[in-house]
Amino acid sequence: MPHRHALWLLGLIAVAVLAGGFSGWYFGPAMLQVAWLGELFLSALKMLIVPLIVAAVISSITGLGDIRRLGRVGWMTLAYYISTTAMAVLIGLLMVNLIQPGVGMETAGLVVPEGVAGKTDTGVADIVLSLVAPNIVQAAADTKLLPVIFFSIVFGLALTTLGERGRNLTLFFDGLNETMMKLVVWLMYLAPIGIFALVASRLGRAGGGVAFFVQIKAVGLHVVTVIAGLGVHFLLLFIVLGLFAGRGLPYLVSMARALITAFGTASSSATLPMTLECAEEAGVDSRAARFVIPLGSTINMDGTALYEAAAVMFIAQAYGLDMSLGQQAIIFLTATLAAVGAAGIPEAGLVTMVIVLEAVGLPLEGIGLLLAVDWFLDRFRTSVNVWGDAVGAALVDRRMRGRFGPPTT
Repeated sequence: MPHRHALWLLGLIAVAVLAGGFSGWYFGPAMLQVAWLGELFLSALKMLIVPLIVAAVISSITGLGDIRRLGRVGWMTLAYYISTTAMAVLIGLLMVNLIQPGVGMETAGLVVPEGVAGKTDTGVADIVLSLVAPNIVQAAADTKLLPVIFFSIVFGLALTTLGERGRNLTLFFDGLNETMMKLVVWLMYLAPIGIFALVASRLGRAGGGVAFFVQIKAVGLHVVTVIAGLGVHFLLLFIVLGLFAGRGLPYLVSMARALITAFGTASSSATLPMTLECAEEAGVDSRAARFVIPLGSTINMDGTALYEAAAVMFIAQAYGLDMSLGQQAIIFLTATLAAVGAAGIPEAGLVTMVIVLEAVGLPLEGIGLLLAVDWFLDRFRTSVNVWGDAVGAALVDRRMRGRFGPPTT
């Protein structure tokens, strides 16, 4: 996308978010009439995800050439994702211990939410099994991205061993990737309309400004705790970006379209096309962006992990339960590992919450305290998830430029 167009689009998306928020606040349920526009935009984004991931991951792997390079890049990427997720969980625990938002909350009459009832038997084995799907076509149809990415990585590795015999297939995936990115650019011109409709209709579904204010007031300190923790983590990632990737504010500005889109859609996966486009426009090596960002959109859940840790402690405080250091250590480990591995399971955030609650013996009914504002906080944590992916791509890009030769386009 031309730079001038990108700047105009950034401004229009920002205006769309503000206008959507104002319209949903003021007109309330009336804005449900535009919900179909948001759903249409979201569906169009999701339509691009599977072919884009397959093409991007395979072309990035074949672009590396030597198969040993993927091992270095892969381990570097996983180390970054696990360490930043752990850092996010730690921040969440520190913030909730400092603010103590759950103290004095009323828990009488809470019941296990309907969506939680069928998730209580989910364990670590289910998370590991989610890496591989018996039918990759069915997994793609269900938008289970982790098995699709795993298959694409293995397929790309096999393709690099074919030499000249695999050249035509390599060129095919390179061409497919460029075609998908062109489709992304075309779709992004419709982003302001789609994001306006998504924000306005979601706030309208909450009942408008007055009803939303009542919901926020009921668990206000929890909202403050989560947003403050996400803000701290966002800032720490920015510091990491400067120290280890040599980038700063211009990179953040370049990623702004993706971050605002993440806020509007509340989906890292749906934002993936925009995140890839913004990272490559910011000068990130396409090999790094096409490998790190699709993988990150499924396993790098910094914002979600922070939210889960803070939410579990909030529930404990609401029930008047004092979590010992040992129990908080269990929350730390469980939330970190579950956030990294649960992405291939439907309703991954809910599954993660159930796993962590059961690990420390907390009542599942406590999730009922969070449902009213979960959709609102989801937008903030998704933006942080996407920012973590973008920072990871910049770090790997810096490493690749130093060890793996000049960048590709």
